[in-house]
Amino acid sequence: MSDQPLFAIPEHKQLCPLCQHELVMKSGKHGPFLGCSNYPACSYIQNLHPHESTVVKLLDDTPCPSCGSALAVKNGRYGMFIGCSNFPECHFIVHEEPVIVDDVQCPQCQIGQLVERTSKYGKTFYGCNQYPKCDFVLNFKPVAGTCQSCGFNLLAEKPGANGVKLICASRKCQTVQQP
Repeated sequence: MSDQPLFAIPEHKQLCPLCQHELVMKSGKHGPFLGCSNYPACSYIQNLHPHESTVVKLLDDTPCPSCGSALAVKNGRYGMFIGCSNFPECHFIVHEEPVIVDDVQCPQCQIGQLVERTSKYGKTFYGCNQYPKCDFVLNFKPVAGTCQSCGFNLLAEKPGANGVKLICASRKCQTVQQP
């Protein structure tokens, strides 16, 4: 029998364009990438997948309002979305209109309205439409009203084992409201 391995892995060494050290495979929160072996002296990184979105379906009959190319249904890091097929030259993306929650005014800035949003993990939360100027967020559905204990001008519906309870939306108070 010969001393050669059954499967020979070709060695393709890539060099860092900044310091000429070898690039090595590393793993991060968004998946594998190539990084300089001279880290931390050199912090060069290279994505293995330069564009993380993939085209699922081309919408030939719908032109992009920015450049006129066809729009496409794409699958990206945060799920499905509609964007221009001429990416990276055109960065047009269709955004959903936020759902305003029954004209509930933001208790923090007194200017914005609370809108329903979805986190990158798929959870529903409610935040001020003046973000990033106002960073008020609420994990439960907001309800117009005043707290009986502290006087905060917003309540929230908190689901529980015994049904839905109204609580104070202030993080400091969160008192259950009496009917």
